[in-house]
Amino acid sequence: MRFLHCSDVHVTANYREIPLRRLGWRRGLALFELSLGGRSAAYQGAGDTLAAIASDVEHHRADHLVVSGDLTAYALDEEFRRAREKLGALAEDPLRCTVIPGNHDVYTPNAHRSRRFERYFGHLLESDLPEYRREGAFPFVRLLGDDSAVVGLLSARVPLMPGFSFGTIGRAQLSGLEALVADARLRHRAVLVVVHHAPLTHLALPDKRLHGLTDARELFRVVRGPRFAVLHGHIHRRYHHPATSERPHLFGAGSSTQAGREGYWLIETRDGLVRGGEMYQPGLVPTA
Repeated sequence: MRFLHCSDVHVTANYREIPLRRLGWRRGLALFELSLGGRSAAYQGAGDTLAAIASDVEHHRADHLVVSGDLTAYALDEEFRRAREKLGALAEDPLRCTVIPGNHDVYTPNAHRSRRFERYFGHLLESDLPEYRREGAFPFVRLLGDDSAVVGLLSARVPLMPGFSFGTIGRAQLSGLEALVADARLRHRAVLVVVHHAPLTHLALPDKRLHGLTDARELFRVVRGPRFAVLHGHIHRRYHHPATSERPHLFGAGSSTQAGREGYWLIETRDGLVRGGEMYQPGLVPTA
C-alpha cells in the first residue's frame, strides 16, 4: 500500500483583522512570531498548498493520507474550517485519511475544552478496535488492506504558556498501544504509528526538553523493527531514520506547506513490512 504523509500545514487566518480581545493573551503573544518571526508570510499560501497535496494523493494513486498534526496556526475555528475544506473529499473518509492534532491545534484551553479539533476531524478518530482506547479516542487503529494498519496517538497537550511545546503520550495510551500491536489481527501487518511530536530529531538525537516527545524511549519499547514506522511532525525538517532492532522507521514530514520547504513523504508497505519512502514536493516533484 502507499501512504502519503504530510504534517504541520499551519493554515493561518489573517490575524491583523481579528480584535485582540478575541485572540486572547496566548495568541496575542504569538503575534510576534507571526510578524517578526516571519511565520505569517511563510504560511500565506498554506491552504492552497494543502489542496495541492490532497490532489497528489490521487495522482500518486496513494491509498491513504496521513496528517500528523498542526493543521492550524493557533487553533482558530476559521483555520480548522479552511484546513478541512482544502483536504476535500479525502477528509470525509476514514479509510482514506488519518488526522491527529498537534500542539498548535490545542493552543488554548478554550480550543481544547470546546473540542474544536474534534468538531472538524472527530469522525477520523474512529477505531476498528475500540477496546484498546485508553484516553478518549486514543489509541485508535484503522485496518487497511490485507497487510497494513494505521494507529493514531495523542501527544499534543495544552501548553502551560507559549514556548512550552513538548509532548507526552502517557502510560495509558502506551499500555493500549502495547495490547493493540499484540492483537492477532495486527500480527502480520505493517503498522504506521502516527504521533505529532518527534521521538528523535533529524540528527537521531532526543529533542530539547521543552520541545520533544518526553516518552520516546517508552514508545520504542512497544514498536521497533521494520514492521513498524512512526510518522510525526513538529520539527520542521523532513527526514527518515531507517528501522533498527531498537526502534521503528521514523518519518519526519517537516512542515509540508512552509514556503520554500513544501513537501511530503510517499511511504510504501508490502507483505507486512514498511519498505521505505520517497520525498516529493507538491505537484509530484521528487526531491533528492
